[in-house]
Amino acid sequence: MDPRVRLIDLPIVHDPRGNLSFVESNEHIPFPIERVYYLYDVPGGAVRGGHAHRELHQLIIALSGSFDVILDDGDVREKFFLNRSWNGLYVPPMTWRELENFSSGAVCLVLASRHFSESDYIRDISQFRKERTVWNGK
Repeated sequence: MDPRVRLIDLPIVHDPRGNLSFVESNEHIPFPIERVYYLYDVPGGAVRGGHAHRELHQLIIALSGSFDVILDDGDVREKFFLNRSWNGLYVPPMTWRELENFSSGAVCLVLASRHFSESDYIRDISQFRKERTVWNGK
């Protein structure tokens, strides 16, 4: 797997009234946050994602519940189980991702380094593999 992919432990402020975690751009994650979005009410058996980004960096967090993130760097395919709100999965550019096996009530938060741009998406895995091969040669 691409060595840049990693789980990031976020700070936890413990309090008897409830814990608090936070994320700061370029401090806890290796990119500035330009966009935040979240997935919820995902029906059982649904698969989200199914694409890669040419330039976008992301941190994926299971705010509530759990789900699997399958990452593919063109050579290795690896599954990550997310179920802790203080852990984020860093997904660098040129990494194919799929999200599946959402538990009931799961909420997936994604912090992204860029505003939405359709031209940044690669939505066909064959095209991704071709571009990743060229990208690796840089």
